[in-house]
Amino acid sequence: MTPDDEARLVAAARTGDSRAFAALVDAHQQAVRGFLRRFCGHWAEADDIAQEAFVTAWRKLAQFESRSSFRSWVSGIGFRIARDARRSHQRASLRDTEWRAQQDETEDEAPLEDRIALAEAMAALPEEQRAAVALCLGEGFSHSEAAAILKLPLGTVKSHVTRGRERLLQALETRDEE
Repeated sequence: MTPDDEARLVAAARTGDSRAFAALVDAHQQAVRGFLRRFCGHWAEADDIAQEAFVTAWRKLAQFESRSSFRSWVSGIGFRIARDARRSHQRASLRDTEWRAQQDETEDEAPLEDRIALAEAMAALPEEQRAAVALCLGEGFSHSEAAAILKLPLGTVKSHVTRGRERLLQALETRDEE
C-alpha cells in the first residue's frame, strides 16, 4: 500500500467509513500481529492485543497525526497495551505470591475458630465497607487503588477501611470475651 493510498483510507475512515478502516486493518494486521507475537511470546495473547490495538485505533483515529505510517501508529498502540498487560500481570502475580505467603502464615498462627469468627465479622459489614476492607487489608491494595476499583472517592474508601477495621476488632473482641 502506498502512502497516498493509506492517506486516502485514513481520511475515509475518519468520516466513519468502516470499509476503509477494514482495508487498513487488512493491509497492516499481519505486521502488527507479527511484532506483538515476537514481543509477547504468546501467539494467542498477541493476537488478542493486536485486535484490541485496532479497536483502539478505530476509536482514536481522530488523534492519528499522519507523522508516521498507520502501521507504526497501531504497533505503538499495541506495544503500550502489551506493556501495560505485562505490568499488570506482574503486579497481580506479586500480590498472589504475597497473599499465599500471608495465608500460610495466617493458617499457622490463627486457630480455625478465629478464622471463622473473622469471616462472620466480615460478612456482617456493609457491602462497600466489606469490599474496601477486603481490598486494602486483605489483599494489600492501596487506598487509591481500592478507590479506583470501587469507583468511590478516596476519602470514602479510607473511612470504610477505618470503620470496617474497628467493627472487625469489636466483633473479634466480643467473641474472645464469650
